[in-house]
Amino acid sequence: MRRLWILPFLVSLISCNSSETKSENKLEKAEKSEKVEILSQEKDKAADLAGRELQFVCACIKYEYVNEMTDEVIIRKAIEGMMSTLDLHSRYLNEKAFNSLKNLTEGEFGGLGIEFIMDDDGYIRVISAIDDTPAYKAGLKNGDLIVGVDGEYLGTNITDVEVIEKLRGKPGTSVKLKIIRERQAPFDVTIKRDLIKVKSVKAEVLDNIGYIRISTFDKNTSADIKKFIQENKKLSGIILDVRNNPGGLLDEAVAVSDLFLKNCKIVSTKGRTKDNSMEFFANGEDITNGLPIAVLINSGTASAPEILAGALRDNKRAVIIGTRSFGKGSVQKVIPLPFSEKTGIKLTIAKHYTPSGECIQGNGISPDIEAGYASIKKVDGVFLLREEIFKNALDRKETEKKHPDANKLPDSPMIKKNDSDKKENEELDFRKMSLRERAEKDYQLNKAFDTLKAINVYDKINGEKNNEK
Repeated sequence: MRRLWILPFLVSLISCNSSETKSENKLEKAEKSEKVEILSQEKDKAADLAGRELQFVCACIKYEYVNEMTDEVIIRKAIEGMMSTLDLHSRYLNEKAFNSLKNLTEGEFGGLGIEFIMDDDGYIRVISAIDDTPAYKAGLKNGDLIVGVDGEYLGTNITDVEVIEKLRGKPGTSVKLKIIRERQAPFDVTIKRDLIKVKSVKAEVLDNIGYIRISTFDKNTSADIKKFIQENKKLSGIILDVRNNPGGLLDEAVAVSDLFLKNCKIVSTKGRTKDNSMEFFANGEDITNGLPIAVLINSGTASAPEILAGALRDNKRAVIIGTRSFGKGSVQKVIPLPFSEKTGIKLTIAKHYTPSGECIQGNGISPDIEAGYASIKKVDGVFLLREEIFKNALDRKETEKKHPDANKLPDSPMIKKNDSDKKENEELDFRKMSLRERAEKDYQLNKAFDTLKAINVYDKINGEKNNEK
């Protein structure tokens, strides 16, 4: 009989709790709805107040500003001011700038091959000069400020599109730039414009390691890299050099990453709306079958190559060597203004995130091995004392068979009087050097080769140990 009493009690208790829960849920929903309505009203009030303040300021300018202005000019200036305070990449595009941006990829024109950004103070700062372009050959560097074009001071009241118009022109014509470089007096450099036809991938093999230089990401980048790797099947490692790579196509950055990854996230793009948020994954197989990879980056590595470096680093697929990258991890969209159709805005709508969730924008990609700028000078004629040089050395004859020059003293270099007068930071013309010469003089590249060789030696030792077991 006790069970008969307990069961109705439990049923009654559950019924009561259920009705109480429903009542609480209704109360919560009502409170939530009320809060939403209050917030909505507050936002409307704030928007109305801001609108009235804007109208008041516009009226002050229209009727009291020292120079007469039309309503259209005042509104355009208001929009321009609003956009310029958002971030470095968001801009108001007047009719001239809007048309220039639309026609940027149309027609034939000469350029310099510079990727630049308008800094916080409104100055034009070089991100990088693309390989083999006029700017690259003229020696422009990451961080250079362009303060004048053809004798005209640019100042800070200029848009990025207007800068592009000043820099480009007919192929064969020249433009004179005034440059400010850190710790140097301002100087002029005259550059001859040319058609910018960049070969995005240059690749060769040294010491069984594939060196792949990616200067930008265009529609052929992933296909060219894939072809090189398939034609060189006996590689022991790969170096991806994306230093001073200013970016390019997002799809190609994803495609190149996909060549070396399988079944993992490459990058995510997150905005405030679903339309502006995407995720990209590796779908294929690693075409290198797990070969060790080193990626070279520096402060001129921006946007698309940062996606590649971040994907390979976070998925434990490559060692990143160099200095922290630029940190351009945002996406812009050009939106025509609906009433004029001749003007528009360029608006930042999303940011890029690495597979681990790290935002690239502003942070860049940090290297696993920090390697700053330095030059390596091979010193010839150094006397290295070893036992085999002595006449009575044990097994000297056996040593001579392996090392014929073991018992010979090297020639010492002649000391030149003017050697001490040479500048320590003298630029090396890497374009004319072989890969082996560059690897001997370029500290970061040398570091990459040494890292991959060390990995291969370590893997070989482990393989031998496993075979012994």
